[in-house]
Amino acid sequence: MYPRRNWQEKLTLGECVRGLALAFLYLCVFPFAMAWVQRTGGVELPVAETNVIYYFISVLLVFLLFWRFLKRNFTLLLDRLPENLWGAAVGLAGWVVLDGLARLIPLPVANPNDITYAMEYLLSPRATVVILVVLMPIVEEMLFRGLLFGTLLRYSRGLAYAVSVLVYAFFCVWQFVFSYGQVDLRYLLLAVQYLPAALALCWCYDHGGSLWGAVLLHMAVNGLTLLRIVAGG
Repeated sequence: MYPRRNWQEKLTLGECVRGLALAFLYLCVFPFAMAWVQRTGGVELPVAETNVIYYFISVLLVFLLFWRFLKRNFTLLLDRLPENLWGAAVGLAGWVVLDGLARLIPLPVANPNDITYAMEYLLSPRATVVILVVLMPIVEEMLFRGLLFGTLLRYSRGLAYAVSVLVYAFFCVWQFVFSYGQVDLRYLLLAVQYLPAALALCWCYDHGGSLWGAVLLHMAVNGLTLLRIVAGG
């Protein structure tokens, strides 16, 4: 067997530094800043509308900081369109199967996202769709696949998959540990529900080579997840 070629465009050192700065802002600064903005002036703004601002700023920063990288990846998407579409299609099918199996695993706590997204959609359906299906995938794919997975792939494909999948899964649930006035580590077990999506997104990016292929898959995953939640499934 011939060694598998890496099709991904590599981040430059400067792009990696900017990626770490964006990750810090996205994970540690913006959530608290938006919580403050939501209550500015004594009037509590709707959560979904506030989050649109949060994610819009994040997406704007992604394009400003990584315009050349994203442009190169768009060219790669067009050059390897069959591979990227196949990667997205297979990734979506694999996610559907694995996600269904993961949700059969009995867990001691319910996923707060199911309730949160249902309420946000009820109050602000358009804002919720824009956040989950358009804005969130662009930011998270740049950070978790473009930056984390792509950087580790230079050294080891196995390491890139293991670290990226686990980090993304725990990123999706860590905040629940502190959400109810006390530390409850049981919420970390919910990470198992995000492993299928994390694995599918990494595989899609690895197979197709363009970050935009993974973005399209992430949009589809979030759209179907929202549909399931709203439909009460």
